[in-house]
Formats: sequence, structure tokens, C-alpha cells
Amino acid sequence: MTSPTERDRLSGRVKRYAKVGASLGTVGARMAGQRYLGLPKDSDKNAADLKRALGGLKGPLMKVAQLMATVPDALPEEYVRELSTLQSQAPPMGYAFVKRRMAAELGADWRERFRTFEPDAAAAASLGQVHRAVAMDGAHLACKLQYPDMASAVEADLAQLRLIFGLYRRYDPAVDTRHILEEIGARLREELDYAREAAHMRLYAAMLKGVKGVRVPSVVSDLSTARLITMTWLDGAPLLSFKDAPQGLRNRLAEHLFHAWYVPLYRYGVLHGDPHLGNYSATPEGGLNLLDFGCIRVFPPRFVGGVIALYRAIAADDHDATVGAYESWGFTNLSRPMVDALNRWARYLYGPLIEDRVRPIDQGEGTRFGATVAAEVHSELKRLGGVRPPREFVLMDRSAIGLGSVFMHLKAELNWHRLFEALIEGFEEAEMLRRQTRALEAAGVPPAA
Repeated sequence: MTSPTERDRLSGRVKRYAKVGASLGTVGARMAGQRYLGLPKDSDKNAADLKRALGGLKGPLMKVAQLMATVPDALPEEYVRELSTLQSQAPPMGYAFVKRRMAAELGADWRERFRTFEPDAAAAASLGQVHRAVAMDGAHLACKLQYPDMASAVEADLAQLRLIFGLYRRYDPAVDTRHILEEIGARLREELDYAREAAHMRLYAAMLKGVKGVRVPSVVSDLSTARLITMTWLDGAPLLSFKDAPQGLRNRLAEHLFHAWYVPLYRYGVLHGDPHLGNYSATPEGGLNLLDFGCIRVFPPRFVGGVIALYRAIAADDHDATVGAYESWGFTNLSRPMVDALNRWARYLYGPLIEDRVRPIDQGEGTRFGATVAAEVHSELKRLGGVRPPREFVLMDRSAIGLGSVFMHLKAELNWHRLFEALIEGFEEAEMLRRQTRALEAAGVPPAA
């Protein structure tokens, strides 16, 4: 016999299946017909219809759509073009709904625990919304409240995404998406646990302590739960509002962003996998505020060692060493042509890090970092029979692409080589493991899925 909570979750999941299934059914049926009945393909129309279907849904599927738009080769180019325009803002819950949710998390007397609590959301996105508040001691706070029944929504949406990926694999076998789906599912389920995110926030505060120009909010533990996280409020403006700022200020922002993402990775094996513009803000002086810590990936030191090994191999044009780096990540059955195709992508990503000079991150045109190179590599991988990227590779690639795009928007010009060399100097896997273990235990981060 199921409990009332289990029945509620099952009911919510069934409703979500129905809603998402109806939204995607027309697109899926058309794709299947094009595949099996020999009907003419209209990928642009399929992509536009899929965007409309996903954009009308509040919840994880919209978040997944935005994520997929920045994972190279996970979806066709025309799908990426459409999905990348989805907005991160979603219609917020009304205050009556908010009061019920806050009472469920903090108790019926929740309002008495704040000096003020703004009824209108300051921001609303796919999994929850943020309200400004003032603590009883006068501290300014941000209360991030999760929408109801998100666990059911996540499972239903991931099931539908599995169907979409299955259809796409039959069309285009260049990149096997199964590991991509596994990784996205694991990270998205973790994002529902705000107690884990609070631990991530403490972890980042410790890892970035002493890194100039980067601020992390502090968790208010007695006003936080598994579905509500209360933190100190950090004032700042959207990063893209600095696009026309003086070059020096834009460079300073880019350097802070580089350190905020990569100091944790190369010293602790920890990566923030969601470089979405809404996840940070900036001060007029060029300081960077990190605002969201849901999508965090902890890598084994051997994986980070492989990243550095590939960088060294690409710089030295050493084919055998590149093969060793790919194999350390879990790539298998690597023919010489396959390695050459993967190396073309690697040379593009590592190019700014190899050149010891001040330069923009990408010397091409446009604001989609790596789009042309990714398309050409995808075509070659398809010709060679396809490849299955390891799970760990997914967020690493996403982070590089997302950050590269932000650096392009800022038109930053830095010596990326010297920044990177300073990070990896003296790297040792054994020392990283000791440092990583101590940091995770101190912050109370639970084991990853």
C-alpha cells in the first residue's frame, strides 16, 4: 500500500507525463513519420515546435533544454539555435502559494522569523523563485523557495527527454547521448536538494577564500531546509550590463570569472557545471558575485589530470599522449581518424591557453563560442561511426563552452596561458585528493549520484 505522500508524487508524475507528452507528442510523431515513412524532413520546423512546447512549461524540462543548448553535439544545430533563446525567467508563484510553501518549510509562524519578507519574487526560474527578506538582526537575505512537486516533474521530464534523445540517435549517430542523459539526470536530481546546495555554498566559500574579487553568499542555516535555502543577499548588476564598460573593467570581470570557475577545479577537482548568466552578478568595481550552487560536479583527480595531460599533449603535438589522455577519461576504440577529429575540438578549446600572449578567447566572429568548429567535428565523427563521450566529459565541455561565450560577450582580452599555467603549476593527483577530501568533509557535501 502506498502512503499519501507517495500517492501524491505518483499523481503529480502522471499529470506531468500527460502535460509534457501532449506538448511533445506532435513533434515526436512527425519525427517518427519522417524516419519510418520516408516523409521529407523539416528539422527547422521540428526545432521551432519543440521550443514552443518546452518554453510553455515551468520546471526542469526548460532547464534541461537550456543546458542541452550548450552541450556540444547533444542536439542538432537547428535545435540548439531555437532552444538557446528560451528565457530563464518563469512566471512566479503568487503570494498565497508562497505563504503555504513557506509554512510547509519553516512552520506556521514563519513570518515572525523575518523583519520583512517581500511578497513579490525578485527572480523566478525553472525550479524555484527568490524573495528578498530582512532578518531579525537586520541582515539582507535572499530566500530561494522551490516550486511544489518538483521531484515528480524531474522524473517525468527526464523520461520524455529520453524519448527525444532516442529519436535523435536514430537520425544522427555521431554522438551517443546515453551518458549525457545519465549525467544530466544525476545533476538535476541533486539540484532539488537545497541542503546539498547549502553545503556546496559553504564549499565554494572555503575554496575561493583569498581569491580577490569573488564573493559567495553565506547560508543562514536556521532558515533553510531541503526545499528552502536562505542566504545573504549580494548586490550586483547583470554581467551583460558591462558589455560596453571600459576594457580594463571587462578584463577584470573576466579574470574573476576565470578564477571563480577554475580555481575549484584545478585545486580541488570541483566544477560548477552551469555557467548561466543568471548565476552571477557584478559590482560597479568589477567584483563578481556567485549566486547559484545547484549544479556542482566533483571529479576524481585522475580526470583533472587527464585535462592537464591533454593540454600538454596538444601543445606538444604529441599524438600518443593525446590518446592516453582520452583513454584516461574513458574514451574507447579510438582510431587514428577519430583521435584527429577529437583533437581538432581540443585544439580549439585549448588554443587560447597555449598562446602566451594577450588575446580574446575566440578570434572568430559571432557570440556562440565554438559553434562552427563543433559542427565540423560533429560531421567528421558521424562519418567515422560516432563516439560515446564519458559522463564526466559532459559538464566539463558545457562549462568551457558557457564561459567562453561569456568571455566573448565581454570582449575580454587576457593572457589566458599565464592564468592557466598559474593554476596547474605543481599539480599532483595525490595532493588534490587529500585537499578535495578535507574540503568536502568540512562543508558537509554528501556523496554524488
